[in-house]
Amino acid sequence: MAYILREMNLNRYSEASAQPGLSVSKILTLPLTIPAVKAEQTAIAAVLSDMDAELTALHAQRDKTRAIKQAMMQELLTGKTRLV
Repeated sequence: MAYILREMNLNRYSEASAQPGLSVSKILTLPLTIPAVKAEQTAIAAVLSDMDAELTALHAQRDKTRAIKQAMMQELLTGKTRLV
């Protein structure tokens, strides 16, 4: 819902005054495009959930790689491991 509201750019509908506002009557007349078919909504939600899961896995992999790099650098800086 937040994405839809952001994309609607409601600021352009505000009424000019000292304190810009947006009336309910004006909001009710605005077009709102949503997928009509429940199956399509479910498919979109599934894709977004898969993307979230993939991003979480990629972030975990990145964090693990950074930790390994940090450990390797520490070994080199302390002299435990020497490069030939």
